[in-house]
Amino acid sequence: MRASLLQIAVDPDESVNSRRERVASLVREQRGADLVVLPELWPVGAFAYESFGTEAEPLDGPTFAAMSEAARDAGVWLHAGSVVERAPEAVLDGAPDLYNTALVISPEGSLVRAYRKIHRFGFDKGEATMMGAGDELATVALPDAVLGLATCYDLRFPELFRGLVDEGAQVFVIPAGWPARRRAHWTLLAQARAVENQAYVLACSTAGTHAGVEQSGHSIVVDPWGEVLAEAGPGEEVLTVEFDPATVAATRERFPVLKDRLLGVTAPRR
Repeated sequence: MRASLLQIAVDPDESVNSRRERVASLVREQRGADLVVLPELWPVGAFAYESFGTEAEPLDGPTFAAMSEAARDAGVWLHAGSVVERAPEAVLDGAPDLYNTALVISPEGSLVRAYRKIHRFGFDKGEATMMGAGDELATVALPDAVLGLATCYDLRFPELFRGLVDEGAQVFVIPAGWPARRRAHWTLLAQARAVENQAYVLACSTAGTHAGVEQSGHSIVVDPWGEVLAEAGPGEEVLTVEFDPATVAATRERFPVLKDRLLGVTAPRR
């Protein structure tokens, strides 16, 4: 399986529409890949809180439209990162207006899955107060692997990934807008989630600066043994890697640590 992680630089001097057009062109250039992955909130910037309201869009809004066409032209599965979703149910009294929502698009351009980020970052500021929390785990069955979806801050919560494993996930796809000052955590946690769940991790972060917050870059692909297969640098970059999803089952069979789980297990252990 061939995956391309597009580590997009978010420049405050570049308009959202211009960035959509530029990213769509980059997606089209990935023809031949099985899966293309974009970062978290790349249209607006993960820390550009003041723009969330003005740039919010429905699931079928301009970002989806541009990415759908690009995925169809390239013939790829596209994890289009995430957008600031303005939810249709917000018209109901008390419902949140905004969500940080990831989109997975088929090679035919259809929206296959939307995942609303469960863990919101900010410690009672920013995203944590401006957006609603998702409440559903999300997986997507590709022809060769089952993807488990998580977004940025979710990476710090291992129970989410255990739940995805129970749903059949073999490859975790994690778009992020991770700050440069915590890059060591980014690498460590990506490897930890791979090792403890015996799964691949495809973690795609942004480059550039969002509202004065320098981004880490260093998108990373980790195999089920925790080995780093590929890692980007700090700037905008396309990181392409080939991996064998069958390695997940082989690893779990050869070293069956998941069968020895005792806590939080809902299915029979053996």
